[in-house]
Amino acid sequence: MSQDTEHVKCLIIGSGPAGYTAAIYAARADLKPVLYTGMIAGGQLTQTTDVENFPGYPQGIMGPEMMEDFRKQAERFGTDIRFGYVSSVDFTSFPRKVVVDETVTILADTVIISTGASAKWLGLESEQKYNGFGVSACAVCDGFFFKGQDVALVGAGDTAAEEATYLAKLCRKVYMLVRRDEFRASKAMVNRVLATPNIEVVYNTETKEIVGDGQAVTGVKVLNNKTGEEKVIDVTGFFVAIGHHPNTDIFKGIIDMDETGYIKTVPGTTQTNVEGVFCCGDAQDSVYRQAVTAAGTGCMAALEAERYLAAKEYAEDAEVIAKAV
Repeated sequence: MSQDTEHVKCLIIGSGPAGYTAAIYAARADLKPVLYTGMIAGGQLTQTTDVENFPGYPQGIMGPEMMEDFRKQAERFGTDIRFGYVSSVDFTSFPRKVVVDETVTILADTVIISTGASAKWLGLESEQKYNGFGVSACAVCDGFFFKGQDVALVGAGDTAAEEATYLAKLCRKVYMLVRRDEFRASKAMVNRVLATPNIEVVYNTETKEIVGDGQAVTGVKVLNNKTGEEKVIDVTGFFVAIGHHPNTDIFKGIIDMDETGYIKTVPGTTQTNVEGVFCCGDAQDSVYRQAVTAAGTGCMAALEAERYLAAKEYAEDAEVIAKAV
């Protein structure tokens, strides 16, 4: 085996709540896991501010600080955490072959995919400037901070409709900015939005700029794409609900996925269509996308990897004994 090739029992691809939780369980099971963080160590939570809905933090905690706690706990039990990204995979042979940073080859008996998903953004400079300071891509995560306030949400699909109705329970008013003259959401979701009195749907509207005072959001500048009229809507929060993109492109054609790129797992498990390859967190969850659910599936993946290796070892031992007899 060359110097640039390494054999490990358990390789975890990606960090965040799913990857770090998988690492904690795998390390405690003596699988000696190696975890590659990806380009953003800690995942999406490192780009958020206050996290108030994760159990065990009664006063809330900053996202980056919480991910640092996760990392330290994983390291405490012996996880080998490395910064790097997976550039290619080959799951046709055993052990599974994974290339990191285009230079290092890892041969892994089990692989846990926890590459997460990334929110789709509008691409405005002001959107990123106020990200975490009034701009959010998760109503369930951050809606509470805007209780009793006026907010805007951009999007027209089922997720946008669901998030708008969620925000309506907390906020005084929700402006739902729809680009065309109709929704893309299902009829049932559209009816729910239209039946909610404090949601105002603003059709044929494009977001031009997030307005702020340098510290926080104070409004959103919009354009009516039919009349050409521009105006500023006074809001203190701006939610982007135009979808997420799972970070799974590298596994296309290798791991079974749905039409949007989320990895398919056997129901009730984290097992993929490839033996010994498991997937947890937002890379396989298009529904909940919460830190706590990601952590839960990280636990599942590690337990399943441990059981898979134990069963494989037992089968190999039985085969040796059978041959000896």
